[in-house]
Amino acid sequence: MKTLEKERRRLALLFKKESAKIGAESGAYFLAGLLLAKSLVPGIGSPFAISLICISRRNNYLPAALGAAIGYMIFCPADFPRYAAAVVLALICVIISQLADARNDAALPMLTGFLTLLATGLAVNIKTAAAFSEYILTLAESILGAGAAFFFFTAMSSTRRRLRFKALPASDLVCIVISASLLLMSLSGITIGKASPARIAVLLAILICARFGSDRIALMLALSLGFAFGLAQDGALFLVGSYGFSTLLAVLFSSFGAACLSAAFVLSSALFTIAAGAHVCFFAEAFAAAALLLLIPPRLCDRLESFFHDEAGITPDGSLRQSLVLRLRFAAGAMNYISESVNDVRERINDINAKSTAPAYEALNEEERITREIINEKTNEIRMVAADQFFSIADMLSDLAKELDEAEHFDSIAAGRLRRLLGEYEIYPKNISVIEDKYGRMRLEILAEANETGFTNPKLQKEISKACGRYFAKCSISHYQRETMISFSERPNYYLETGFAQHSAEGALCGDTVKIINDSRGHHILIISDGMGKGGRAALDGAMGAGLLSRLLSAGFGFDCALKVVNSALLVKSNDESLATLDCASVDMFTGRVDLYKAGAPATYIIKGGRVSKCELTSMPAGILRGIEFAKRTAVLSHGDYIILVSDGITDCGTDWLSALPDLNEELSAQELADDILEKALELASEKKRMI
Repeated sequence: MKTLEKERRRLALLFKKESAKIGAESGAYFLAGLLLAKSLVPGIGSPFAISLICISRRNNYLPAALGAAIGYMIFCPADFPRYAAAVVLALICVIISQLADARNDAALPMLTGFLTLLATGLAVNIKTAAAFSEYILTLAESILGAGAAFFFFTAMSSTRRRLRFKALPASDLVCIVISASLLLMSLSGITIGKASPARIAVLLAILICARFGSDRIALMLALSLGFAFGLAQDGALFLVGSYGFSTLLAVLFSSFGAACLSAAFVLSSALFTIAAGAHVCFFAEAFAAAALLLLIPPRLCDRLESFFHDEAGITPDGSLRQSLVLRLRFAAGAMNYISESVNDVRERINDINAKSTAPAYEALNEEERITREIINEKTNEIRMVAADQFFSIADMLSDLAKELDEAEHFDSIAAGRLRRLLGEYEIYPKNISVIEDKYGRMRLEILAEANETGFTNPKLQKEISKACGRYFAKCSISHYQRETMISFSERPNYYLETGFAQHSAEGALCGDTVKIINDSRGHHILIISDGMGKGGRAALDGAMGAGLLSRLLSAGFGFDCALKVVNSALLVKSNDESLATLDCASVDMFTGRVDLYKAGAPATYIIKGGRVSKCELTSMPAGILRGIEFAKRTAVLSHGDYIILVSDGITDCGTDWLSALPDLNEELSAQELADDILEKALELASEKKRMI
């Protein structure tokens, strides 16, 4: 009973919400029909309310027809009988098309609007024995009605999901703007003195788009609204040129700020008003809109900026990046499936071998049995490692997909600003990518001609930083055969000084390998890999572990999937046991945060303010078992702090002495500190040998 009562309440609430939505939509159609009936084109008529009825569907055609009928009765009483007949004819045609389930495209509403207006207009012309010019005006009104039906239909077909300034097709955007312009025509007749508040509001919207939004939206608004308001009033068609050209000048001066943009718009409007011999009210309207733009408070300016630009980075459906992400995810899923299949096959083969070789196994002597078990165990291990490799590849593909899909944002607006800036320096690059990574840091990649040398200009580099709102380090330039790649990375807050010292216990080769890499995203990664044993064998394992890990991290893969690959490689490297410890510290040069990753490595020491703290994590080295993972910990460094990574050769003589490192009250370089630690470790090892 409780479940039924809960479901009944849910359905009642859903019905209430749906009813409210239908009521609001019907009210909007009624109001639109009323306003469009007032949208009169001097000398032609008012066809737009009929067009609205023709594109209405289901619950909306009755409110639209009622609003249109009332509007024609109030605003066009002389022509009310003709328009009332057109309303009835349009309503009948729409109902018939709904009952017949006609195809939902723009052709039928356009044809309905055209024929309805033409039939009623011709009937009136014939009855009144009108002149030939009246027939031409009737045809013009019918064409206007068909065109309005197309614009209304396309505008209403654009779903809310597509209403994004970046992703909305230009054709749909034009139809939406023109439809709104036809609705606003009726309001232009409401004036205070000679000035129209509706035109002032429209001009303010155009200036806001030019200042904060999109150039194309501002120009579309200007041309569409200028045409609509020009039709609504005799002698006002000059508004098309006035609004359009004035907006074009405003867009050109938008980079110099709101004051220059407003001044250019007002001066151009004054020129058109004087040239057309129009009333001074048109200039006054432009001046009032420009003044209102300058009075917008800073907080509202920020909101307007975010409103227009929040969707700027949306990648349109079907883009190359989305396609690539999709393919990578499918590939990762395929690799996981292959790995699971390999595991299933391995288990079945083991079962089959155990059953088929059981009789023969009993006939073997002890030595042969041991040999057979070793072979089976090694073969089984190789199959398991192969399955792990497929899992590792799947993880790597997933990392790449996540990096492309979520981690990076391509700022097309900043790229556009850079292209305009470079054009002022007569630099015309082939491609500009402004990329913001998952940490909020920006980098620029500019592809130019091979002989381009303009980027060495220090002034240009400062202008590039200003255009992007970031501080960039000096650019790096890579030359290819016929192209040059210029890269700018955001300047970090900290600088990392590194130093390392090594000593070989046996022979010329040291078992420890050190790697220092920069991931080009503001992270410096320190790696120490210590191979098992001493001498050449240890050096080989350490170099292999550090080399593979550094290459994978440099390529953008995560620490976890990189460790799986390194572990698998060490497992199958040779028949003998092969292992290596991995000790990593990833230092964020913007925040000072350091992430420690350990696989069998000894403790790390952090020196802050002259005090030494020890970070010890329990973990397994790579190359022993399948499925090992990094042990992880995070710390935060500040200016003047040290982080010390050591191998087990340093800790063989204990670790207490590391907590009492050389006097750090004196400022030491990183290399000096590394040399001091190695020297102290060698002294302790020598004393230990003498005691033995």
